[in-house]
Amino acid sequence: MHKSKKIVEAIILAGGLGTRLRSEIGEFPKPLAPTRGVPFLQILLNYLHSNGIKRVILAVGYKWELIEAAFGTRYKEMDLIYSVEDKALGTGGALKLALEKTNEEQIYVLNGDTLFTIPLADLSAIHTSKKSACSIALYHMTHNTRYGNVLLDGDQRIRNFSEKGEAAAGYINGGIYLLQKAALDTFKTGDVFSFETDFLTKKTSELNLYGQPFKAYFKDIGVPEDYHQFEKDLNQEPLKHLH
Repeated sequence: MHKSKKIVEAIILAGGLGTRLRSEIGEFPKPLAPTRGVPFLQILLNYLHSNGIKRVILAVGYKWELIEAAFGTRYKEMDLIYSVEDKALGTGGALKLALEKTNEEQIYVLNGDTLFTIPLADLSAIHTSKKSACSIALYHMTHNTRYGNVLLDGDQRIRNFSEKGEAAAGYINGGIYLLQKAALDTFKTGDVFSFETDFLTKKTSELNLYGQPFKAYFKDIGVPEDYHQFEKDLNQEPLKHLH
């Protein structure tokens, strides 16, 4: 059942090992990567706070105690709840575990290494109007070798996801989702699976998945080049208020 009430819960997938960033940040969880003196996760939390989120579930694993030590259980007016993987469950398994700590049927989900400054309420609008199982914020990239493309039909329903490196210009998955909790009912808590491959890609034909393009700032800090570019970008509008 889709309701139009304001969504105040978000899950951040913050269990990344940060393997490709170790040369830059050392043995830290990726969300703690320092960005001009503050952890990247703080930037993400500031973004969520500016969008009216009240409750954040952090899906954590690798060295998660460092994240808890840095942020505790409250940040600004937001409650922080920790969903801890005892073993690596993949992005899907981590999300399924975190969903057990949510109170609502609709939840925003964010990648813990990506900032995409969309107005979350605009993603909610398409999600509600299309009765979507999962809606994805899309970013248009003109030179794309790192990401797969997302292909839409005329109604903004997602037709398929192309493999990485197969396409040049086009829409990519921006790493922000609005998810119906029940959409993951076919998976069991504790299952190891990929949210992107085992849920989004494999269930495209059977579920209502919609994409909404946004013109907003986008950066995935998962590789050193983009991590350093993000640090430079923090000096500029419209990101200064998030630092």
